[in-house]
Amino acid sequence: MDFPLLHAGNRRVFLKGAASFMGTTALASLMGRAAEAGGGLHLPAKAKRVIYLHQSGAPSHIDLFDHKPAMAAHQGKELPASVRMGQRITGMTSGQSAFPVASAQWGFARHGKSGMPLSELLPHTGKIADDICLIKTLNTEAINHDPAITFIQTGSQQPGRPCFGSWLSYGLGSTNENLPSFVVLISQGSGNRTDQPLFSRLWGAGFLPGSYQGVKFRSQGDPVLYLENPAGLTREARREQLDTLGELNQLTSGALNDPETATRIHQYEMAYRMQASVPELTDLSKEPQHVLDLYGPEVKTPGSYAYNCLLARRMSERGVRFVQLYHRGWDQHGDLKNHLPKQCHDVDQASSALVQDLKQRGLLEDTIVVFAGEFGRTAYVQGSISNPGFGRDHHGRCFSVWVAGGGFKGGLVHGETDEFCYNIVRDPVHVHDFNATLLHQLGIDHERLTYRFQGRDFRLTDIHGKLVGELVG
Repeated sequence: MDFPLLHAGNRRVFLKGAASFMGTTALASLMGRAAEAGGGLHLPAKAKRVIYLHQSGAPSHIDLFDHKPAMAAHQGKELPASVRMGQRITGMTSGQSAFPVASAQWGFARHGKSGMPLSELLPHTGKIADDICLIKTLNTEAINHDPAITFIQTGSQQPGRPCFGSWLSYGLGSTNENLPSFVVLISQGSGNRTDQPLFSRLWGAGFLPGSYQGVKFRSQGDPVLYLENPAGLTREARREQLDTLGELNQLTSGALNDPETATRIHQYEMAYRMQASVPELTDLSKEPQHVLDLYGPEVKTPGSYAYNCLLARRMSERGVRFVQLYHRGWDQHGDLKNHLPKQCHDVDQASSALVQDLKQRGLLEDTIVVFAGEFGRTAYVQGSISNPGFGRDHHGRCFSVWVAGGGFKGGLVHGETDEFCYNIVRDPVHVHDFNATLLHQLGIDHERLTYRFQGRDFRLTDIHGKLVGELVG
């Protein structure tokens, strides 16, 4: 690569050029390896896109997914030391003098031909029991929210790595030039209004080029800032303005070889195209009434979970590669009996509707829908068992998630935990294994989707992860 200003002794230009060269080389290397596998992918792909329903704050697997009727016999009794095994716990319960067990606070029922047991708080999810793969043994080392959500999204507890959506955009690219390949939607639950914050780095590209970062859609006003032109500026004038600005940026890019200049050019052009595509995307007026009814009464409220689920389906059928939906409100350290039913009411019908809607449109076959939090909740209470307002603390040793579509086995319940929903006794699935399996279904070998940064090759699964073949067909 020629560095035209190197002879002028400009060290900054040289370093920028070198960074561009390394990034370009990494991308070319990835494309070369993918091309060897044929079809632009490493593996035969079962899925083309992902809708990731992240339940921020961590749902209680004990109360919702992991049915343990024998646990009721231990209600109010101290969690045996042989079960806890000296586990590191958070500062929120480490000072408690007792760790009394609280079994599931709601009943369970079996659903579908598979007989999948689910909480009575999730009646609509029961309707899709034969379409979802329920994994009861996901596990993580993180015990606090920020490192845990960062880990499940990026493969590292430390900030700065690319998230799943960015890796997928980098590896597979976009199928719609008028919309971003990676979009983020956020909704606030009614279960806990003081829940954990969500930082924009969770949908950041990390050390990947900035063009692969997620685009956050807002719940109020224009979905994207500055979507409308200022008063008096026509679309033709905007086009002329961007053409001139693009020429200047191209000159800068040619002189400095700075990859962020190319990102800026891409972002300006995408913003211009989104001025036409986003209003059509977010216009629900042509959706049939039976579809709106499927998602529930909040579907017409912008920013609600139901609205975002329907929007996710509309994005997916228009070629958006990765839709990341965050729903806050699951951090029930207290008042579990009041907060958890409200939170389930937020998500149960719409999550089920999304899977049904995709299926009836023929999209579920090649779309992966993930319903997951960052960890689970403890079998012992936070607070006093005699206080009706008790809650549950964080628990990473095992928690439950479900996946639908994209070749995952519907009606399957994978793995088993002990009678306290505390330790895994069969078929563990680590976060790295989970991400490796998701990538596999998208036609990507997780060990080959890499990017060279600071002298080493990075990947979503770090140096870990294996395909969990039992989950997929």
